[in-house]
Amino acid sequence: MPTTRRLAAIMFTDMVGYTAAAQVDERATLALRNEQEAIVRPMLTKHQGRVVKSTGDGLLVEFDSSLKATECAISIQRKLHERSERTTATPINLRIGIHLGDVEQQGADIFGDAVNIASRIQPVAEPGGICVSNAVHEQVWNKISDKLEELPPTALKGLRVQMDLYRVILPWTDEASRSATPGPTGIAVLPFTNISPDPKDEYFADGLTEELISVLSRLRDLRIIARTSITPYKSTSKGVSQIGAELGVSSILEGSVRKSGSRLRITVQLIDVGSQGHVWAHTYDRELDDIFAVQTDIAMQVMDALKLELAGIERTRLHARRPARKDSYLAYLKGRTLAHDRSEAGLKAAKEQFEIAIRLDPENASAYSGLSDTLYHLVTYGYTGPNRAEDIALGRTYAARAVELDADLAEAHASLGSVYWYDFRHADAEREFLLALSLNPSYPQAHTWYALLLEELGRPEEALQEFALAEQADPLSLPLLVSTAQLLRWLGRLDEAQTRIEKLWNAKTTLWAGRTQMFEYYMARSDPERALKVLDQTKEARPGDPRLLASYADYYARTGQTNRAIELLREFETQTEGLPYREVTLADVYTSLGKLDEVFRWLEKALEAHWLDVRNWRLNPNAARVRADPRFQALLKRMKLA
Repeated sequence: MPTTRRLAAIMFTDMVGYTAAAQVDERATLALRNEQEAIVRPMLTKHQGRVVKSTGDGLLVEFDSSLKATECAISIQRKLHERSERTTATPINLRIGIHLGDVEQQGADIFGDAVNIASRIQPVAEPGGICVSNAVHEQVWNKISDKLEELPPTALKGLRVQMDLYRVILPWTDEASRSATPGPTGIAVLPFTNISPDPKDEYFADGLTEELISVLSRLRDLRIIARTSITPYKSTSKGVSQIGAELGVSSILEGSVRKSGSRLRITVQLIDVGSQGHVWAHTYDRELDDIFAVQTDIAMQVMDALKLELAGIERTRLHARRPARKDSYLAYLKGRTLAHDRSEAGLKAAKEQFEIAIRLDPENASAYSGLSDTLYHLVTYGYTGPNRAEDIALGRTYAARAVELDADLAEAHASLGSVYWYDFRHADAEREFLLALSLNPSYPQAHTWYALLLEELGRPEEALQEFALAEQADPLSLPLLVSTAQLLRWLGRLDEAQTRIEKLWNAKTTLWAGRTQMFEYYMARSDPERALKVLDQTKEARPGDPRLLASYADYYARTGQTNRAIELLREFETQTEGLPYREVTLADVYTSLGKLDEVFRWLEKALEAHWLDVRNWRLNPNAARVRADPRFQALLKRMKLA
């Protein structure tokens, strides 16, 4: 077959979230893709682009100039943005990548490095955005009215060298771009590798990783990624540049730990994401008793290597940490590792380790804080049965003791804030959360708890700011994605909520709250058919979960099938005695049914059982009638919220 070579501008488009959406509702997603092509193809023709082929949910297009390709991409994104502005239908978000280079034509198809590179550039673009190579930038930077912003040097999949890429700053994103201010230097501490003779010492490597995250988080000029977001990179084959891009950091700290008896060998290296070069590396051969000094030294070396200045008070706090007894410290590390498994078994095992740590060293402040948090989670997840009041009282005592032992421990103030919040002491809780964040600005749990408190206080915009700060520190946290998506949905910011919900769905989580958010999102989009399919898929993923009865009842209530809704709701009520948040769930469905007397009957029961979370009724547009009822204000007064 004869071939021809020529210089061409190559465009790749991709429809964001297509695969995940198709798994929920293939027919509706196919219709959306067809609508996208109906919008895009005429614009390609207008700008003299030749569609080489369809990639399913995207297109490969050839232009004879970079300017035509870029102007076409801007026109497409503008048209799709205008569509989103004038309709409540599911948004169509495209990523567009453009590169200029030699192509070889065989028949109607084209091949060559330029095609491969363009296909790799497209995923770098943000949803609804355009990303171009340096070769395109050189041709168009002074010929288009939209500005171009250089991105950090980017390693593209399958390419040996990094490329200089640019994003087009579109008019509707320009305001956000101008108001954005540079944040602290981002760094991720990857899970340390355990190379100890005893595989059971894995917990020590995990615990040391978390301790280093905690120590570095005390430094104001560093933004540290939380453990929940770095855990997926344990034993990963991903490269430094990919991890850096996914977590949004400029540096990565990695290392290994060898523990033999009381002897330690810790190897640490700081890597620059852009150059992938080693900024600093060191090996520590120490006794276990010296572990606190090692952590402090690593923090100081990181600051020096990144050329950041350490404030006097931060330096004092780093060196003022009181070392715990080594056996107490080891038990504490085990507890920290176990506590990340929020199952009943994991939390109870963590509780036991924290208790051992305190027994071995009654002045181990971190262990008291860990124990308080574990009790709080056991209570709020419904794992403690009739002992909830007693466990919260103990949690309050342990948190106060942690603050007494170490007033500079951010985790201790956050622990105390959580139990104050549980006790309806909202002003005290806010004070403790703010103290925690002043000591550790990268502590995502404190940001999240504070955001939830702000929602309860009726201050949603402030809550959204706290969720954003938590996301910076913990971008892969599924519970955080759920909470942020929920608030964005309540505020009517459905496009932003969709971004978080797609991440949840792509994570293939069976997390109940994550699937609930997908259901609620489609209901907010006035798409009950897709919402029902989400429930059906949840039923397959979580067979026998009694909460599905309430979810289906809610669906039927909101689609006018009242009798079916009431039938399922009564079935849920009879089958779920003792289920955590049962009363709240019943009140929620009765809200959808418009039966206010039943709503308040169950809200009263929820308050008596200390399961009441009023955020939904305070912020959800669907609960407007409940908020307008005088009984709701009376309820808020009893919770000291009015």
